[in-house]
Amino acid sequence: MEQKLDRIVTLFTDAMKELRSEIREEKVAFSASLLASGEGHTGPMNPVPSPLIYKKVSSNYGNGYDSNTGIFTAPIKGVYFFRFYAHCQGGRKMAVSLYKNDQKQCSVYSEKNEHNDNASNGTVLTLEKGDQIYTKLWEDSWVFDDPAGYTSFSGFLLFSL
Repeated sequence: MEQKLDRIVTLFTDAMKELRSEIREEKVAFSASLLASGEGHTGPMNPVPSPLIYKKVSSNYGNGYDSNTGIFTAPIKGVYFFRFYAHCQGGRKMAVSLYKNDQKQCSVYSEKNEHNDNASNGTVLTLEKGDQIYTKLWEDSWVFDDPAGYTSFSGFLLFSL
């Protein structure tokens, strides 16, 4: 009887450890702004070689965001929310798109307004583990950032699947 009880306790303990591990994995959220310090613009580029790389990371739970590449890689399968915000100075074209595995999902655009302009967009996406999300400038467009974080990118897991 005692041996059976020890086995039940061991199974219960193992199940609790696995559950705790899964709960920890489900904490996924990041937020970053474009420049690590100072102020300036990014762009224009033609062609645009890579994603925008947001260097000033304020949070990165789950370590899904890579500040060396600008790419968020889903650590677990689930439904996620992403938001990006872009700023441009007057007289400049600003256009940025959000991509999932190289497929455009949504965009923001401002055509050479007289004054500074801002735009934001967001979307809910179902991701498989390993799917990649990033933002990218359009050709011949600009974004501006300073310590206030005018140009930023963030996302978080709504629930796992």
